[in-house]
Amino acid sequence: MSLGDSLSPVSNNFTLKGHIYDVLREAILAMDIYDEDADLRLDERGIAEKLGISRTPVRDAFAKLEQEGFVEIQPRKGIFIVRKSLNEVLGMIVVWAALESMAARLATERATDDDFKSLRKFAMEHSKHAARAELEEYSDANIKFHQQILDLAQCSLLRTTADGLFQHMHAVRRRAMGENDRAARSVVDHMEIIEALESRDADLAGKLVRDHTMRLHDHVRRRWSKLEYVTQMKTMVG
Repeated sequence: MSLGDSLSPVSNNFTLKGHIYDVLREAILAMDIYDEDADLRLDERGIAEKLGISRTPVRDAFAKLEQEGFVEIQPRKGIFIVRKSLNEVLGMIVVWAALESMAARLATERATDDDFKSLRKFAMEHSKHAARAELEEYSDANIKFHQQILDLAQCSLLRTTADGLFQHMHAVRRRAMGENDRAARSVVDHMEIIEALESRDADLAGKLVRDHTMRLHDHVRRRWSKLEYVTQMKTMVG
């Protein structure tokens, strides 16, 4: 799979510079970049042709994506999507666990009962997608579930900080969801978290959210022993 597979010509009704950045960022986030067969090299000319635009806004978008750590521009080699090292991934998960744990504690104080009812309804509606046949749908719902907890904390700085981190964790969570039947366990964890939030038990809600995310940490540490190797592969041409 390559990034170009998900691109199509864009409308002229947009301001190109910002829109092309958004298009390319979303395409990168949608990729399973930790798949060993993922094509991490980006063809500036090919992408511009695919989008039906000149290369200038594509080049500008890549410059911004490099600043944000999504791509690396290597002189005389090309442009490559960045895979995080194993230690970087584990570090991001630890920070995410801390942020969302605090969000859960704040939510027990600030969210309304209706907020928790909506969260429960959302979780129940999407739990059926945890079956492997619908794993992609559940993975997306799982991400939205955790983002909703951050919203319920009603702390804009906390949400902004988490969003910046989560963009780089997106591919990690999606890949890990399909391993070791983690989706089924995720459904159970989510319902326990909701019960703790509804009872407004800040200590329990914070602990359950933290433990839930740290199980992802332990899973990645055990299973992704090849991650350091595939990270090095991004520097290879072809």
